[in-house]
Amino acid sequence: QVQLVESGGGLVQAGGSLRLSCVTSGNVYSMNTMGWYRQAPGKQRELVADITSGGTISYADSVNGRFTISRDNAKNTIYLQMNLLKPEDTAVYCCRLVFLRKDYWGQGTQVTVSS
Repeated sequence: QVQLVESGGGLVQAGGSLRLSCVTSGNVYSMNTMGWYRQAPGKQRELVADITSGGTISYADSVNGRFTISRDNAKNTIYLQMNLLKPEDTAVYCCRLVFLRKDYWGQGTQVTVSS
């Protein structure tokens, strides 16, 4: 059974920082595409950042320069370092794994940025 567990969300003031973690467990031993998505109330889920098995990274324009995605293959974990947070970053952040042409999702972690 593949399982993704996010952590690190919380409440911060504008301009602050958070680091999210997503740990993958189960029968996933190779490098795979993983990414972070977010969904705010009343809005569609959107891609924040992803990283391929080859190390190619993509960011949404709205977070480029402020957020950094990274990967620790030995720990089966990806991270999202979020700096200079804005109120519009408030959302539930979910981790995504692409494995054998299937999508796997974590339960999400809430990020709230106050002004």
